[in-house]
Amino acid sequence: MSTPDATAPAPHALRDYALLADGHRGALLGPRGDIVWMCAPAWHDDAVFAALIGGTGWYAVTPAAPFVWGGYYEPGSLVWRSRWTTTGGIVECREALAHPGERHRAVLLRRIEAVHGDARVEVHLRPAAGFGAHPLRELHRDERGTWTGRTGGLHVRLTGAPDARPDGAALRATVLLEAGGRRDLVLELSDRPLPKPEPADALWRSTEAGWADCVPDPVGAMGQRDARHAHAVLAGLTGPGGGTVAAATTSLPERAEQGRNYDYRYVWIRDQAYIGQAAAAAGAHELLDGSVRFVTARLLEDGAGMAPAYTVTGSAVPDQRTLDLPGYPGGFDVVGNHVNRQFQLDVFGESLLLLAAAARRDRLDVDGRLAALTAADAIAARHREPDAGIWELDADRWAHSRLTCAAGLRAIAAAPGTGGARAARWEALADLIVAEACADCLHPSGRWQRSPGRTGVDAALLLPALRGALPAGDPRTTATLRAVRRDLGRDHYLYRFRHDRRPLEDAEGAFLLCGFVMALAEHQQHDEVEAVRWFERNRAACGPAGLYAEEFDVAQRQLRGNLPQSFVHALLLEAAVTLASDR
Repeated sequence: MSTPDATAPAPHALRDYALLADGHRGALLGPRGDIVWMCAPAWHDDAVFAALIGGTGWYAVTPAAPFVWGGYYEPGSLVWRSRWTTTGGIVECREALAHPGERHRAVLLRRIEAVHGDARVEVHLRPAAGFGAHPLRELHRDERGTWTGRTGGLHVRLTGAPDARPDGAALRATVLLEAGGRRDLVLELSDRPLPKPEPADALWRSTEAGWADCVPDPVGAMGQRDARHAHAVLAGLTGPGGGTVAAATTSLPERAEQGRNYDYRYVWIRDQAYIGQAAAAAGAHELLDGSVRFVTARLLEDGAGMAPAYTVTGSAVPDQRTLDLPGYPGGFDVVGNHVNRQFQLDVFGESLLLLAAAARRDRLDVDGRLAALTAADAIAARHREPDAGIWELDADRWAHSRLTCAAGLRAIAAAPGTGGARAARWEALADLIVAEACADCLHPSGRWQRSPGRTGVDAALLLPALRGALPAGDPRTTATLRAVRRDLGRDHYLYRFRHDRRPLEDAEGAFLLCGFVMALAEHQQHDEVEAVRWFERNRAACGPAGLYAEEFDVAQRQLRGNLPQSFVHALLLEAAVTLASDR
């Protein structure tokens, strides 16, 4: 196992990190101005800053004086302002990945400002491609004070620090600013030769304009600022092909020392459908169109063999492997994902729900309608096959998967432009699937159970009724809601399912996706007070940067798992808009 660099930034609790992203890649930024995670040139490529999981590679801009930390996002963007109150004044650092991003070149913008009093700030740049395997080399300073170098296959250029000094495979600089002064640092990383440098002011102007164009303010949403921020997070995690990575990171454990570490730097079809439906509800047409474009392409290319997940460019997810790094505390390092070997039936139903949402808004083209035919045919051919299900467990005839397919068939049958005969055929198939699920997955109490052999309730079983598999007033819907609330709810947090006889919170954290789903389910039953309680409780389960992980440790009030988790932000956005729609 590799030995951690003694000078590497110490890890923080996940709630303390902010995200910078430009659609092609993302960086995690800590409270000491330490960027400790970024893959380049793309999400699924090797990390050039890997200190987050024990590798070499970071980029820190930190006040020299003792300080307390704060920070905030500029509205509707992933432009972050680190704000440090020191013993001598106040220092800010405006931080962003230049937006919109470029496929081959990452541009990190950092503007240091002495807001009150003079400032002394230390800069430490140590890029190391290949998760730390390739240190910085070929360092050179030109006559303008611009530094260039190489790390692995990446070209490196830093402007704004002419007085920096080499320190082995790193650059160090001390920035001195008088009160009111500022300094721009521009770091570029590219797998191709770098173009002529651009002025920092021009890069900042284009970044501000890029965010203003893609993240409008959602009118009427509950928790409007957070809803808009969720939109910005999703936009930052979405590549030019429309695919949104599940998270920016890998290997952040869901449960310390339990082996539940995964690589989420890929696009899950199910998550993409959630994002598209949230975007449709919020009127975020660019996100909706991107989701439809990505899912349509996968269906037309792979048909009934569509995988549960892909890279953001649409290629296959690589096999899982480890990196021989120490890992984030409580976890271990892993890249790739075993999802590439699974069959998940519900992704075809979720795809139909997405395509139907686009059709209802007159945003489904000819290819999208062909993709809908493909998904419906796949359901007809494969709906009796065992699958890994939404939680990617052992293959079984999961009730959620089958009922989601019924919901998708009903939605696309009712969508504008679907012919009468085809609609009738799809409705009949949906009826058959529901009847078969009722025969082997209806609990004696009248609620849905997880599978024919697993009699417990599952929070995912709230989703099919929300999406139209059964009416809201169907006794099976209301009985399932009562059982989920009673058996899996704790203080308006929701757990996925009961793993064993241990208390729910001993097995895993509360699942934030499910908390927002419960808010929607209560809203569907016209219990607006409970809907708002669930929404607000789960909306608060984030850190100062307003980012959500997959799980929330209720006792410690800590985030667990990879960060930020896109499907949580999607369901927050959908719930924020939906709960406000009837008010």
